[in-house]
Amino acid sequence: MTTDPSGSFVATVPQTLAGVRVDRAVSMLTGLSRSESAALVAGGRVLVDGRPVVQRSAPLAAGSQLVVELPEEADVLEPDPSVPFEVVSEDEDLVVVDKPAGVVVHPGAGTRGGTLIAGLLARYPDIGALASVSDPVRPGLVHRLDKGTSGLLVVARSALAYRSLVAQMSARTVGRRYLALVAGIVPDDRGVVDAPVGRSARTPTRMAVTPAGRPARTRYVVVERYDRLFGGRDRVDRPATLLTCILETGRTHQIRVHLAAIGHPVVGDDRYGAPAAHGVAPGRLFLHATELSIDHPASGVRTTWTRALPADLRAVLEGTTS
Repeated sequence: MTTDPSGSFVATVPQTLAGVRVDRAVSMLTGLSRSESAALVAGGRVLVDGRPVVQRSAPLAAGSQLVVELPEEADVLEPDPSVPFEVVSEDEDLVVVDKPAGVVVHPGAGTRGGTLIAGLLARYPDIGALASVSDPVRPGLVHRLDKGTSGLLVVARSALAYRSLVAQMSARTVGRRYLALVAGIVPDDRGVVDAPVGRSARTPTRMAVTPAGRPARTRYVVVERYDRLFGGRDRVDRPATLLTCILETGRTHQIRVHLAAIGHPVVGDDRYGAPAAHGVAPGRLFLHATELSIDHPASGVRTTWTRALPADLRAVLEGTTS
């Protein structure tokens, strides 16, 4: 039994819990109350063998992989004005921010304070009221960016906006574009990776392309190919390709998993096959959310925000030859 970096409890169901209903087993394994466990099931935050459980009374089978997205204690949501982020746009319904790399979006295992949501609560206390209509430990959040990823993220400030953004995410009408530098030369000028993403059967703390996963589609377009990309101090030539990636779905680690699956992991992503190199700082992914488009919840007008590559990623490309 382990707790992964995203705050999820992961376990292989022991023989002693074979036939036990899911909510009771979750309570026994995690120490949560039965009502808390049932709420996690209802919220789609309990997975068995990569699939969300739909009935809390469903019996478990020995050997199944159980993943529980754990709730966080309320004290980790205290406002923190020291958290860095840039406001790109704000109104009474939503705020769009440019998240810097190194900032975790919401609390999880090993990260209790210093999160983006804590910084947002310090500046926009009204977001806290959305705990009644959204996940109480992630008020206003409808999507996220990994710690090592930078770029655009929208957060609801009103119940109207939250419901609208959730509906747009579900309908896949939210436009999200990323710039990603990947290892190796991508031969085709454009392509689509259409492959389900779920928990890895071999390593439950990682995501993977798996038949048991949820549908996922990522489109990509080659921006530039680099035959020589110097790898920091060692000056070893390493080829790489700069891609624009367009999300058609929004699964956990989707871009990272999909690009690794086609043999071109994101530069800096040691979790999925491309350790820090090319001058990218350890823990930093060369992945930036550069464009975000939504139908504004209040007006219905299609609105788009863009953000150029930050200085650290620009510096990596400026040190290359193509």
